[in-house]
Amino acid sequence: MSLFRDDGVVLRTQKLGEADRIITLLTRGHGRVRAVARGVRRTKSKFGARLEPFSHVDVQFFARGGELIGRGLPLCTQSETIAPYGGGIVTDYARYTAGTAMLETAERFTDHEGEPAVQQYLLLVGGLRTLARGEHAPHLVLDAFLLRSLAVNGYAPSFDACAKCGMPGPNRFFSVAAGGSICADCRVPGSVVPSAETLTHLAALLTGDWQTADACEPRHAREGSGLVSAYLHWHLERGLRSLRYVEK
Repeated sequence: MSLFRDDGVVLRTQKLGEADRIITLLTRGHGRVRAVARGVRRTKSKFGARLEPFSHVDVQFFARGGELIGRGLPLCTQSETIAPYGGGIVTDYARYTAGTAMLETAERFTDHEGEPAVQQYLLLVGGLRTLARGEHAPHLVLDAFLLRSLAVNGYAPSFDACAKCGMPGPNRFFSVAAGGSICADCRVPGSVVPSAETLTHLAALLTGDWQTADACEPRHAREGSGLVSAYLHWHLERGLRSLRYVEK
C-alpha cells in the first residue's frame, strides 16, 4: 500500500455507483491516470467540486501496490485546487467547446496510463490558462494547442520548407499525408493550395507569434482551422468528437 502525490488537470469524469466517480487526469509525473474518488457526487462534498474538468489540482492517490498504476484503479484521497480554470471557461460557449477539444486531444495523445508526458501536460496547463483569461480568440488558442500537441508528439507540420525534400519556402502546395508544405516537384495526389496568408498564420500559431495570429483575417483563420483539423485527424487516425461543436 502506497501513497502518491502529483499535480494534474482533470480531463473527464465518469459516474461510478451511487456517489463515486472515476476521474481521469493528466498529471505531471505519471502521465494519464484514472482514479476512483469516493463520495464526490454527494451534494455536501467539497472534495468533488475540486475534481471537475478543466481544474488544475494537487492530488494524493492511494494505491494497493508499490506502483500508482497497477491491477486496479488507485483511490483519489485528497485534492487541493491549484487553479480553477473551469470558472473562466464553462460560462462561455466558445471557450467551453475549445477547452473540451483541448482536453480530448490531451487524452488521445497520452494513450498509455502511467507514462510521463511532461511536455503535453505543460502545454495543456498553459493552453487552459490562456483560454480562461480570454487573452486570444478561443478558436486561435485551440488551433495553437493542437499544432503544438502535434509537435511535441513528433508530428510537427512544415509551413515553409518542403516537408519531403527540404526545398526552402514558401512552397505553394500542402499535403496532410506528406507532413505539410511541399514543393511542386514533390506534389502528391490530394494536395491543396492554401493561401500564403493561411500558412503564415499557422506558422505564427505554432511558434507563438500572437501579434501575427491575432491580426489574421477570419477567412484565412477558417482555412487554417480546416488544415489543422485534417492534419490532426490523419495522425490520430480518427477525428475528435468535440471538434464538431467548436465555433470558427
